[in-house]
Amino acid sequence: MKAASALDYREIARRRLPRFLFDYIDGGSYDEVTLGANRDDLKRISLRQRVLRDVSDIDLSTTLFGHRMNMPVALAPIGLAGLAARRGEVQAARAAEAAGVPFTLSTVSVCDLAEVVRGVKQPIWFQLYMIRDRGFMRDMLAKARDARCAALMFTVDMPVPGSRYRDYRSGLAGAPGLLGASRRIFQAAQRPSWAWDVGVCGRPHQLGNVAPVLKGRTGLEDFFRWMRENFDPSISWKDLDFIRSEWTGPLIIKGILDADDAREAARIGADGLVVSNHGGRQLDGVPSTARALPAIADAVGDRLTVLADGGVRSGLDVVRMLALGARGVLLGRAWAYALAGAGQAGVSHVLQLMDAEMRVAMALTGVTRIDQINRDILVRD
Repeated sequence: MKAASALDYREIARRRLPRFLFDYIDGGSYDEVTLGANRDDLKRISLRQRVLRDVSDIDLSTTLFGHRMNMPVALAPIGLAGLAARRGEVQAARAAEAAGVPFTLSTVSVCDLAEVVRGVKQPIWFQLYMIRDRGFMRDMLAKARDARCAALMFTVDMPVPGSRYRDYRSGLAGAPGLLGASRRIFQAAQRPSWAWDVGVCGRPHQLGNVAPVLKGRTGLEDFFRWMRENFDPSISWKDLDFIRSEWTGPLIIKGILDADDAREAARIGADGLVVSNHGGRQLDGVPSTARALPAIADAVGDRLTVLADGGVRSGLDVVRMLALGARGVLLGRAWAYALAGAGQAGVSHVLQLMDAEMRVAMALTGVTRIDQINRDILVRD
């Protein structure tokens, strides 16, 4: 199957990955209502088509947090992305660098920070959760500083993990010990190319940044148990003081859905925020990003940089998000599917598609620069 769009890679990924891994990437929480709304609400955003304007010179470049980008897109942090392809986070980071956009490494990656940084020449972004083990956090922040990461993305919408039914049904969660392992091995055996390339040659048992605290335990159950035990439900805004004491670079708060929370992020001096419902993976029934974004953008104005993720599968979707008030857009599943389907080449292809599709959408709405994309290009009811 030849991919003509980012969404085509979803089917390629489904055919290549074991069920437990595809469902982990593809699924959401509870009945996946918010997961679907992210896509559906974004697709319903209507744009004004304008004609007889000179759109012969379109420029997608922008600057975020002091760094020039070839387009207002970054790769979002995705946990365990390195299971999608051999040393997957390194492959994705290289594709992002070649496209001139940031790559964000998750705390819970397969490839650790040092490996990813060695694989590229430009600084990456790093994502961090609030972990009970403050020593681990302090160590990760020091590593991010030493690696000259260009920004820290601090995820705040996961004090506890969401309830994801697909992970239970697939055997990734809820089936401990030999039973769970045997179910995953059976599924992996049905995908021999993945099993050899990633399961055998990809060294997925290393579990990246958290390997030192797992102390030799290498199973997925050990990893998820550590996550459950170490996410901190007591987190509050005052805990951002700890982050600021250890990190002086750009700080981006990820997981904002409410305008009051956005104002608080601006009040404490965050440099940016991500309007996000965690891809529909946390609390089902919350608003889609497309619905939440305009009010949040209005609430904070120019006090910080507003980014957004959730449901973006095309350059047209990127333009829609920018028109709703975002200054940049994070790609999540779009790059994860592509990585699973074709490795670094797949991620590069998706970014090329985003570039081409943005140019068409901008030309047909009569704008030529990113700063010209605003609500004036939207059809108003």
